[in-house]
Amino acid sequence: MPSIDLASIDLNLLVAFEALFEEQSVTAAASRLYLGQPAMSAALGRLRVLFEDELFIRIGREMQPTAKALEIAPGISVALQQIRQTLETSQTFDPATSQRTFAIGSSDYTSHVIMPKLLSVCAQTAPSINFRLIGFDKSCVGKLLEQREIDIALGVFPDSPRQTMQIPLFQEYFVGICRRGHPAIASSAISPEAFAALPHALFTLRRDAVGELDKVLAQNNLQRRIALTTAHLLVLPAIISSSDLVTAIPSRLATQFAAQGTLEIFELPVQTEPWMISMLWSKLTDRDRANLWLRKMLKSVCETI
Repeated sequence: MPSIDLASIDLNLLVAFEALFEEQSVTAAASRLYLGQPAMSAALGRLRVLFEDELFIRIGREMQPTAKALEIAPGISVALQQIRQTLETSQTFDPATSQRTFAIGSSDYTSHVIMPKLLSVCAQTAPSINFRLIGFDKSCVGKLLEQREIDIALGVFPDSPRQTMQIPLFQEYFVGICRRGHPAIASSAISPEAFAALPHALFTLRRDAVGELDKVLAQNNLQRRIALTTAHLLVLPAIISSSDLVTAIPSRLATQFAAQGTLEIFELPVQTEPWMISMLWSKLTDRDRANLWLRKMLKSVCETI
């Protein structure tokens, strides 16, 4: 049996059918849909042609449904209800009751700095919202957003992928950390030469041993010894606190690490450029109410970090 071409059918007729079936009166159905009686009569005429049946016959003061009308009414009612629910869902998002799960592309750094506060706020205002933190390769972030594998990406994005949008969240910069009581880190500022002579740890996702600090040191004709590289940022507190290694990490992370009481923060003896932590999302979800809520929450939380 060939399928019906819905493009050739005015789906408003189904709404008219529903009103006629429930009201059993052309006049009452017209009033319910804010139509004139002639317009409702015309809709009934088109329905009769479409279904090849009288559908409603006047008996006394009421328009009684025919056997055909009784047969198709449940299906039409369910279809219209599904359409209404779909439209209502797309237009509303209530974080207080939603059980939505958001996937956030995030590094160890952004997860460690941002997520505790976001979860704390959501515990009060959106208790059933869930989050999935997903690591990502920056070269693939545009595809991940486009395919809805992640809702938002957090990080440094100097060149936004096509069909994405971003806003800055906060600026970050490097500071040094060492174990408390490190003999080379006195209360006075350490010299660039003395700093470069210390053994260093380097967090890097690449397989080389060159960080931004090495480029700055090279401009001063200095080279440091990288005693350890790691792709695991959160192992640094244990390593630094139990050795004479020093490292340069983002200031907000250093503040959290130093709060444990075994580390000290010191100002780097060379000038490094700050950078911007941003939030990236797809244009496909720019107007999505749930995505809008998540972006608003993240921006609000980051203003307090």
